Amino acid sequence: MENYRASVMLCGGTGCMAGDSLKIKDAFTDELNKRGLSHEINVVITGCNGFCAQGPVMTVYPDDIFYEKVKVADVPLIIEEHFIKGRPVEKLMYKELAKKSAIPLMKDIPFFSLQVLRALRNKGLIDPEKIEEYIARDGYMAAAKALNEMTPEQVIDEMKRSGLRGRGGAGFPTGLKWELSAKVKGGEKFIICNGDEGDPGAFMDRSIMEGDPHVVLEGMLIGARAIGASKGYIYVRAEYPLAVQRLQIAIDQAKEFGLLGDNILGSGFNFDIEIYQGAGAFVCGEATALMRSIEGKRGMPRPKFWRSAVKGLWDKPTVLNNVETFANIPQIILNGASWYTSLGTEKSTGTKVFALSGAINNIGLIEVPMGIPLSKIIYDIGGGVPKGRKFKAVQLGGPSGGCIPESLIDTPVTFEDIVKTGAIIGSGGMVVMNDLNCMVSVSKFFLEFTTEESCGKCPPCRIGNTVLQDLLEKITKGEGEEGDIELIEDISHEIIKTSLCGLGQTSPNPVLTSIRYFRSEFEEHAGDKWCRTGVCKDLCTFYIEEEKCKACGACKRVCPQKAIIGEKKVPHRIDQSLCVQCRSCYTVCKFDSVKIGPRAMRDQLLEQWVSDSGKTVAMAGKEE
Repeated sequence: MENYRASVMLCGGTGCMAGDSLKIKDAFTDELNKRGLSHEINVVITGCNGFCAQGPVMTVYPDDIFYEKVKVADVPLIIEEHFIKGRPVEKLMYKELAKKSAIPLMKDIPFFSLQVLRALRNKGLIDPEKIEEYIARDGYMAAAKALNEMTPEQVIDEMKRSGLRGRGGAGFPTGLKWELSAKVKGGEKFIICNGDEGDPGAFMDRSIMEGDPHVVLEGMLIGARAIGASKGYIYVRAEYPLAVQRLQIAIDQAKEFGLLGDNILGSGFNFDIEIYQGAGAFVCGEATALMRSIEGKRGMPRPKFWRSAVKGLWDKPTVLNNVETFANIPQIILNGASWYTSLGTEKSTGTKVFALSGAINNIGLIEVPMGIPLSKIIYDIGGGVPKGRKFKAVQLGGPSGGCIPESLIDTPVTFEDIVKTGAIIGSGGMVVMNDLNCMVSVSKFFLEFTTEESCGKCPPCRIGNTVLQDLLEKITKGEGEEGDIELIEDISHEIIKTSLCGLGQTSPNPVLTSIRYFRSEFEEHAGDKWCRTGVCKDLCTFYIEEEKCKACGACKRVCPQKAIIGEKKVPHRIDQSLCVQCRSCYTVCKFDSVKIGPRAMRDQLLEQWVSDSGKTVAMAGKEE
């Protein structure tokens, strides 16, 4: 093996690949060959680095120099300056820290430095398509320990003492689930990895499967040993082609190395894994629906007269955990339960992976200790809300979760504390919202998703959510009536009480938490026929306060309809007959001169415009 003086770890996750990271690698290869440096510089395509918003990204080791938004055209410059002249390229460094007086290292960047990596410990450090690199970082050592040094009972006991709770949303204790299945004597058993991640804004499991597939296999192997399973399935949605590809490569390599198949590591234990591609139905994230799908049936939940750990796939004992849960298991077995519980809280141990997105400066994949305040994630790791906007809420748990307002921003991220707010941790989607987000519209978005993805089996979910969606649509169209908000709450509680599966039982959560914390917005929509954020076009109009207008022309330049009239040093106005309520002027104005008014103001403003300009323009109400 060659001794390289430097390694370029180039992100090869889905996001960076969309930014041409593979072409960047090819450019590095060509340029290094051209300069005779290919024997000195090693270029590696890794999985997701985590800092998705800055992609394509790369890190140079051992220098620990982090480069962001790299382009193919930057490759010659990096090689010339960094590797030949020894001068890191400042213009490609993290902008918040890059200064001429100092070179910011990756460990100095708050997005990275404030995280604690366990499930993601290999992110950005290995080639996910080479089992040797996983093994070099203690890969499969935990499996060897579980197979040859521990009994199944000892493995389960270690998991129970670790306090690891399922990272897929429900938070059920992993060790207890394994114990329930292990106690069923005789017969065939199965272990399943749920990689059907379907929440809007979630990409945690995808990144692990793409970037560290062997950790999923090793976790499943340990779980299979604990419960006595001989067959495992990884259920992955077909929309994750890179994850499927790398998982299959990992399975083939593990078989070649004797880590899957018969008599694994001479232990006498047999276990094999198969990938099953789902068709993208959100409901198949629910355990029983997922198992029916693997059986070749329509993915629909069944009544839970018994736990899947006792009677699951083909009515056999089946343990199902999600990707992140399996990613934690090797480190727990290798380092011990006390090591794992050194982070987190008594009831929420270890770390949690989140996909941080929305109105946040640092969008990406993060892993933090359980118990960390939301504020530390949003402001320290996430870098706060961009463009000077005000933080409004953070949505956790996807369509089954809820919105947590600014007043609760210091809530610790634990299973029990987040539930108190009305939200759930869920699988780890964390969407930040600013003052431009309409909470009624947000509620409608998640409900539209749930209604579309309902399997239709039980009336409370199939009919109830449709009724809720129609009520929200009615309110956002300016047709709300007195009592609509209370009716939404009543129907939501009935859906929760009577739906068959967990998805239906949690589908009203985004609506209920939004009403709970932002009721005034719902009342404005339903009663005053006004959307204060300007999102609901049927409930707003935009106008300029001439006293505040600086006539800078910023709003005029971004208006797609040429609806803003005004000259230099003359306060601008909006021609209501042309305005399409796109909000461009509102978001670009730095002087707070563009205002949002109720839709009823539009006719008044239009009359004034006609009167002042002498134009003959059809009234807005008559146009409609």
